[in-house]
Amino acid sequence: MTDERDAPELRRLGLEPADLDGHTIEQLTDYLDAGRVPADPTIDDSAGCRLALDALERLHAVTGRLMADDEAAEAEADESWVDRVLSGIVLDARSGRRVPIASSSPTADLGITEGAVRGLVRAAENSIPGVLVGRCRLDGDIEQPGAPVRVLLDASVPYGDPISDVVQRLRAEVGVRLRAHTELNVTGIDIVIRDVRDPSSWSEEDRG
Repeated sequence: MTDERDAPELRRLGLEPADLDGHTIEQLTDYLDAGRVPADPTIDDSAGCRLALDALERLHAVTGRLMADDEAAEAEADESWVDRVLSGIVLDARSGRRVPIASSSPTADLGITEGAVRGLVRAAENSIPGVLVGRCRLDGDIEQPGAPVRVLLDASVPYGDPISDVVQRLRAEVGVRLRAHTELNVTGIDIVIRDVRDPSSWSEEDRG
């Protein structure tokens, strides 16, 4: 569990200790490395922790291959992009604002958290091999039905594919996911490519 020594680092990333229900990103990484065994209900029952674990799992799958490439080339790994992705992961764990969902029942009060929406956006990276989504922001009054909202996100991409094509595919996938799971009036999806990584020894399967 977090203590006061952990709090400043979490707050530097825009979090409070309660955002991960008292856990740190290091504890979640260790839990993932252990195969989530033994099961820890304080992690498994936390929505914020589950979002972070899912994102960490995708990040580890990519960084594992890249670190192997770096060792083979005897080059020092540049982990700045990993730090940025990790910052995005912990920010995604925040529940944030509430996004309403319409219902035909007058007594129903449905909604989805902003953190869950950011998780949907981040998961779009699964459809494009080698892409990692960093920080994601929803710009607009998402609590007001029909209000215009722009999605702003950072991404890291593998070297080799035309960046314009990767951005187009990522934007389309994010749009599909948001339309399927939310009622947000998305007026634009702005993507900034922060890093281009060289996966020189990836297999054709890794490249998709």
